[in-house]
Amino acid sequence: MNESNAIYREMGISDAVLTFADGVLATLTAPFARTDAIAEGNQAKVLLAMQRCRVNATHFNPSTGYGYDDEGRDNLERLYAACFGAESALVRPQITCGTHALALALSANLLPGDELLSPVGAPYDTLEEVIGIRPSTGSLREYGVTYAQADLRPDGTFDYDAIRRAIHERTKLITIQRSKGYATRPSFSVEEIGRLIAFCKQCKPDVICMVDNCYGEFVEDREPTEVGADLMVGSLIKNPGGGLAPTGGYICGRKDLIDRCACRLTAPGLGREVGVNMGLLTSFYQGFFLAPAVVGSAVKGAIFTAACYQRLGFRVVPGSDEVRHDIIQAVELGSRERMCAFCKGIQAAAPVDSYVTPEPWAMPGYDSEVIMAAGAFNQGSSIELSADGPIRPPYAVYFQGGLTWYHAKLGVLMSLQKLLDAGLIELK
Repeated sequence: MNESNAIYREMGISDAVLTFADGVLATLTAPFARTDAIAEGNQAKVLLAMQRCRVNATHFNPSTGYGYDDEGRDNLERLYAACFGAESALVRPQITCGTHALALALSANLLPGDELLSPVGAPYDTLEEVIGIRPSTGSLREYGVTYAQADLRPDGTFDYDAIRRAIHERTKLITIQRSKGYATRPSFSVEEIGRLIAFCKQCKPDVICMVDNCYGEFVEDREPTEVGADLMVGSLIKNPGGGLAPTGGYICGRKDLIDRCACRLTAPGLGREVGVNMGLLTSFYQGFFLAPAVVGSAVKGAIFTAACYQRLGFRVVPGSDEVRHDIIQAVELGSRERMCAFCKGIQAAAPVDSYVTPEPWAMPGYDSEVIMAAGAFNQGSSIELSADGPIRPPYAVYFQGGLTWYHAKLGVLMSLQKLLDAGLIELK
């Protein structure tokens, strides 16, 4: 790192931070090697799926109007299904974000009188209005869908007894959030999710099990659809877009359920036959190809973040030596001031809008002020280097992304420097 130190100093990073970081990095050989091995396996898996789907240059052609006979779009969906071990997939730029993809899957497969169950406690903030936990126009609650949840045990594990009690004849769909969201519980492994799905199917064989896979794709060597998930949902401006997809979302799973999602996205009778690709297919295919390597870089950044802030005495979830199940690193900073300083560091390390100072604000879909640092090429892309969190105790900031390991590393260095400059940490 000696040659790069001179450039880092030009960027305002002190020798004290660089020395501290060198000491931390020396301890990370094993988790970095584990991350590289997973990325290598996933790269081969994606490449094999692309070859079997016979991807060729004609699949990058734009479509217009209705989008009938868009073979590039249709083959991209076959690619996602093949790679993720699913019967079918819907991968569209018309799906605007992860929350939209989740709302689409839920509204397509829940009817009036059905009940939705979360066996992992409260859902991510933006789903509260989708479900109707917080009243909102167009929520599932408005359409007669009820909601129940089984909270996790204090240690963050599934409460199987509570889940069994919560499942009844009206339980139609079970939603499982893989990532921690704005919580400081552990994220769930694919293996744990598979065991949970098997248990729910024992309780009610016909129940639909859906996994919110946002932030989880390619972090492990398997995906939830490979362990029994009927539906799996994610965003293309997170992991599977590889930093190139400028918008979009996906839903993979059982064909009958995906067909319902397609009819909800477009219209009954039209389904998946319509929908132009907006000239984005090259970025979708190439981003998916690059995704395993990009995710590996993001995971390394998360591990480095955990190791640095763990050494400084902050609680981090997960710890630097724990096996990863998503790209998110939570750091409980204990104060609004530390959260803001951390996010200023991430923003200062950005290639876009590095001169901007992030400030907390009342963001739509959240019930607390939220601070977000994201100098990204694609607005809101959380596979790019970013950090955010709600301004509320325990004042946890959520670090994620980094298209390259080196950029993720620089972001962590800059966050340490901003906290040090503000007198909010002492390097040990």
